[in-house]
Amino acid sequence: MMAATIDSNSVQAAKKKHLGIPEAVFVEDVDSFMKLPGNEKADSALRKLDEQYQKYKYMEVNLLQKKLRLRNQIPQIKQTLEILRHMQKKKDTTEPMETHFMLADNVYCKASVPPTDKVCLWLGANVMLEYDIDDARALLEKNLGTAARNLETLEEDLDFLRDQFTTTEVNMARVYNWDVKRRSRENLLKSEDKS
Repeated sequence: MMAATIDSNSVQAAKKKHLGIPEAVFVEDVDSFMKLPGNEKADSALRKLDEQYQKYKYMEVNLLQKKLRLRNQIPQIKQTLEILRHMQKKKDTTEPMETHFMLADNVYCKASVPPTDKVCLWLGANVMLEYDIDDARALLEKNLGTAARNLETLEEDLDFLRDQFTTTEVNMARVYNWDVKRRSRENLLKSEDKS
């Protein structure tokens, strides 16, 4: 009884893990599959499988875009954390910090920043908030950890999606081959009847 509970819990965890991505079921017995409602003709069964395949492709594009955004976001967070660490070291001194900051793409400006314990962070959607350096650092470290976990989850989802591609492609090939064999048998029977 305990093994059944553990097994069902691991299955539920796997389903939650890849939430939103339907699992492709491998077609063991093509004859039984083709007898299901809506699969009477190979063309309709192949069309359904192709629709499923196209949905997986759409999901892959979305996941790859998210992955690209996260891969760009992580270095930016790390760079901002480095700047905050440097500012923490300089906040107890009296000398200003000389730096260059970006005004626009490829346009930088030289600045002299007095020691401070406040920073402003862009949060996105044209929103900027002022934080204490320690609070800003804690927020960015939390965001960095979340981004790293999200990237790891995204990689797992992409691996799961690739398995679904493979299963769907194999199913399509099996149905197609089944139809070719069925047609050749029908043609053979027709030619024997004519003889």
